[in-house]
Amino acid sequence: MKRNVFGQLILLKKLVIRTFAFITYIRFNKINHPNIKGAELFQQLPSKNVLFVSNHQTYFADVAFMIHAMETSLYGYPNQLKLRGILACPFVNFYFVAAEETMKSGLLPKILAYAGAITIKRTWREAGKEIKRPVDQNDTEKIKIALENGWVVNFPQGTTKPYAEGRKGTAHLIKNYKPLVIPIVINGFRRAFDKKGLLIKKRGTTLEMTVKPPLTINYDNDVETILHQVMLAIEQVEHKEK
Repeated sequence: MKRNVFGQLILLKKLVIRTFAFITYIRFNKINHPNIKGAELFQQLPSKNVLFVSNHQTYFADVAFMIHAMETSLYGYPNQLKLRGILACPFVNFYFVAAEETMKSGLLPKILAYAGAITIKRTWREAGKEIKRPVDQNDTEKIKIALENGWVVNFPQGTTKPYAEGRKGTAHLIKNYKPLVIPIVINGFRRAFDKKGLLIKKRGTTLEMTVKPPLTINYDNDVETILHQVMLAIEQVEHKEK
């Protein structure tokens, strides 16, 4: 049976995605209203070394929505959510960066992790407390392997708080591995769901997702410049009134 680069069974990954597709489709497309722009870009991207950077509003709903939009677009229906699109699973070499602590917090997150999680150890926070620890090189190696074999979704802020500071790790990834960087901006998920993205807070919410054109990046720039460019692209630089 075929496995991905991390040794996971591709058939099992598809099974997890398809199983949760029914639940998430109803939440995204029936209980709430999707508004997707720019998803035709998914059809034009290379199959490897693509890094999606996005703002973050819930632990799980954001990623699930992106997977829906991605698979539906690749199935031939960009800017829509169609159940048959995600059930077809035309592309499985996608991964998303997630905190190890979050993905091991219960049985459901552990199952969801099989949909493509690259679990990493936070260097700045653990169990609700501020910490400082060096970057685990195994974590960066996992992301490198994922980029060499497919698409990776990363949330530079590492938190669901709006306008939170971006983490330099994202800029280091971009500078070192030189991926094609695609910004994604989402909105409405914080209103529609709880922080984990599992419980519905408000029905009838418009769930917005905008896929922007690839960033033109000078990989010779320092990490601070690259990070600022990314944060501007995902609209997470707060403009204060003078």
